[in-house]
Amino acid sequence: MSYTELEHGYQGLRKSRPSFYVGQQDCPVTASQQKRAGSGSGASCSGGKQVIVGVCAMAKKSQSKPMREILTRLQEFQYIRMLVFPENIIVQKPVEEWPLCDCLISFHSKGFPLEKAIQYSTLRQPYVINNLHMQFDIQDRRRVYSILEKEGIEIPRYAVLDRDSPDPKHHELVESEDHVEVNGVVFNKPFVEKPVSAEDHNIYIYYPTSAGGGSQRLFRKIGSRSSVYSPESRVRKTGSFIYEDFMPTDGTDVKVYTVGPDYAHAEARKSPALDGKVERDSEGKEIRYPVILSNAEKLISRKVCLAFKQTVCGFDLLRANGKSFVCDVNGFSFVKNSNKYYDDCAKILGNMILRELAPTLHIPWSVPFQLDDPPIVPTTFGKMMELRCVVAVIRHGDRTPKQKMKVEVRHPKFFEIFEKYGGRADGHVKLKRPKQLQEVLDIARFLLTEIEQRAAPELAEKQAKLEQLKSVLEMYGHFSGINRKVQMKYQPKGRPKGSSSDDDGNGEPSLVLIVKWGGELTPAGRVQAEELGRIFRCMYPGGQGRHYTGEYAGTQGLGLLRLHSTYRHDLKIYASDEGRVQMTAAAFAKGLLALEGELTPILVQMVKSANTNGLLDNDCDASKHQNIAKARLHALLQQDREFTYEDRTLINPCNAISIALALDFVKNPVKCCERVQTLIHRLMNIVRHKKDDPKTKDAILYHGETWELMGRRWGKIEKDFFTKNKTFDISKIPDIYDCIKYDLQHNQHTLQFEQAEELYITSKYLADIVIPQEYGLTMNEKLTISQGICTPLLKKIRADLQRNIEECGEESVNRLNPRYSHGVSSPGRHVRTRLYFTSESHVHSLLTVLRFGGLIANVRDEQWRRAMEYVSMVSELNYMSQIVIMLYEDPTKDPTSDERFHVELHFSPGVNCCVQKNLPPGPGFRPHSRNDQPKTATQDPLAPGSIDSPPIIRKQSPNIKVSEPIPIRYNLAIKLAI
Repeated sequence: MSYTELEHGYQGLRKSRPSFYVGQQDCPVTASQQKRAGSGSGASCSGGKQVIVGVCAMAKKSQSKPMREILTRLQEFQYIRMLVFPENIIVQKPVEEWPLCDCLISFHSKGFPLEKAIQYSTLRQPYVINNLHMQFDIQDRRRVYSILEKEGIEIPRYAVLDRDSPDPKHHELVESEDHVEVNGVVFNKPFVEKPVSAEDHNIYIYYPTSAGGGSQRLFRKIGSRSSVYSPESRVRKTGSFIYEDFMPTDGTDVKVYTVGPDYAHAEARKSPALDGKVERDSEGKEIRYPVILSNAEKLISRKVCLAFKQTVCGFDLLRANGKSFVCDVNGFSFVKNSNKYYDDCAKILGNMILRELAPTLHIPWSVPFQLDDPPIVPTTFGKMMELRCVVAVIRHGDRTPKQKMKVEVRHPKFFEIFEKYGGRADGHVKLKRPKQLQEVLDIARFLLTEIEQRAAPELAEKQAKLEQLKSVLEMYGHFSGINRKVQMKYQPKGRPKGSSSDDDGNGEPSLVLIVKWGGELTPAGRVQAEELGRIFRCMYPGGQGRHYTGEYAGTQGLGLLRLHSTYRHDLKIYASDEGRVQMTAAAFAKGLLALEGELTPILVQMVKSANTNGLLDNDCDASKHQNIAKARLHALLQQDREFTYEDRTLINPCNAISIALALDFVKNPVKCCERVQTLIHRLMNIVRHKKDDPKTKDAILYHGETWELMGRRWGKIEKDFFTKNKTFDISKIPDIYDCIKYDLQHNQHTLQFEQAEELYITSKYLADIVIPQEYGLTMNEKLTISQGICTPLLKKIRADLQRNIEECGEESVNRLNPRYSHGVSSPGRHVRTRLYFTSESHVHSLLTVLRFGGLIANVRDEQWRRAMEYVSMVSELNYMSQIVIMLYEDPTKDPTSDERFHVELHFSPGVNCCVQKNLPPGPGFRPHSRNDQPKTATQDPLAPGSIDSPPIIRKQSPNIKVSEPIPIRYNLAIKLAI
């Protein structure tokens, strides 16, 4: 398998022991076939010349799962042949009888004859991956700390008590109750006592008497224990030790694994000092969470790798007091249970070996995209420029339908809770906390009991809504997470006449109780976000290979993940406070960075709240203008006649293509709404039947919904859509569309409603008119509303882009120290990524500002016209829709020139519903032949053979197709960008 084929993952790994073990080779390498390892001949098998890579280590290490995973992947390189030295040969045979190899991977562990390995290396002169002499230093903690100090790497304050030294100054120890004095250096408890031998894992931590005294004794893991508490408070009196300050890390250690100086994988785990209990998952593996290293920590990784001359190296970081300290260097170490790491490690090692040996062995191997190349990528107009900044605004993934119920209440118990939580002062109150929701549930239960006992006949007409309130609050059996909320609004004279409340009010004060639920990210939504995160990588260096599969390496190297593993990727992810938005951001980050494990630790560490700085706040004036636009739109859609030319002009003054097509379909809005109401009625009959049918009543619908809850969901829509005034409430159309889309994608196999697709299509065309026009009908209205919604976000995006330009030519604290940047091209640059996850309103608003905000001076520009035509054809900003802004720099141009920077806009309408067969064609992903052969409306933009087609995730499940952003690019001067 070639290198490029290797980039697309490893399928069907060998179940038995792979053939790279001596005695099981198809082509054994012997001294008679190869007189001298490294003579330039390589091994010659039926497959041609190969580089023989020897693994010389104890069997427990060379046959471990991580080693087998990586060797299997290395074996996939066309010109590499793996050869594992048997332990009995290593231990018992002289080095002259050891197998021959061109490259040696050798490392020390208990019982390993390191001196013999050095003799072998001297004799055969192979290319050595991990320096063997330095492995003696790694076994001595004194030498480790001395080397770290010499390199300027932060380590805990320490002193050595060397009882083996003839100099008495090196073993002076004075012990007091709460401190020790080592060679004149005082360490207050808690402090750490480490044996000088790195092979001795019996490390003790001593606690002060104020905390109970005693010590925690750490040791190599035995089962599920890694330490035990002891009441002994006195330090050890025999042996040599290092004493150091205990670092307050909040109970978390970070283990870092390097593969060469420019790659580091890091994982956090519970500190063994915490309670000694090893956290394991259901499969018995220790729980570790991949973490992102800071720029300073990435520099530390580089320094450690180079200082100890260990290509593959593990070390421990302690994050404390705002700094990162190295407390241990382990030498050759592999990550456990991470396919992404196994892939990365094999690719880096394989290319490193071939880059070194292929020329001398005359192997026809071409150097791939180098791991230390700068982030140079082709722009959409074909020119190679340096990617500097990526800004994306992304809608959340698939969610459950958002639901709401209103009821007017006057019972004193509701007024009590309203006043208890400060409702009198503001006139309204929001209840989200579990304790508050429990209080509302208790009131609902009490009132329903009163109704049953006929103690409160005046509440009888509210019974149905009180029962629904009770059902909603009892969902899931507990109040975890923000998945429900109750609002109360004070009405001094009751509900106004003509409202949709249960009565028209009698002039007495009342409360409008609004309960909202649903809107949670579904499992499908998580998959969508993770998949989009994966294919998002293809916009970064190394992701523009010919295979639009979303694999992180493409055909040109490790791409974004490689970039992220060095100091050169500055990533921040923001999300609004809604749970669905935050979980979407976490799932996207998981896919983008190939993280493993649960979303919670990713969310806590990676996702910042955008609401804290007002990024996703709405201007109250925007709501006022929006309500005016909605009222006018709804009036226009109440007329029982086919749309006239004047109607179409008033509804669609901006001539959006998608709205024009929807108006063609709808023709008469009242008749169309009547058809929708008829279909909802038929659907309700099916739900009632299936709820009562013994064969189907126990069926569980998607995401744990029951027939009862589905019936209430559709029943409320059926009731609210056609009002008491015998007119249709147009504001319910988005809810109808939302619900049928959800049920068609997730519940149709259980529901079996034959006309579900008709209801979907009819309600979608209505929604195609209502949803975008609720953000304003005219261009001025759209701009006024959109600016009110997204101005803070626009300012932040501008700052993100401007900051890159201001950094042009300047030194930055996040850049590599020149002393350590040898071999890294363009060390003074990095890519900044800012991701903003939000709701539909912000994506709508941002797109409106970009379309109508005067971004392009020459609106007749052909490319811009084609792009705007595409956007005009998009009828819906679906889940995972995104707007991406990419900033490039040409370092060869004058910093003041407009040609120095290039800004691209990319847009994707997001996920495709299973019913959407014909999506509007896009202008294409990369330039190629676009200018010569522009797409026509009849071409399929997603055809697999189309060069210009955007990548798309193709899964068996039809509702998880996520388009990558399609460029709407233009070479803009930065001053015009926003």
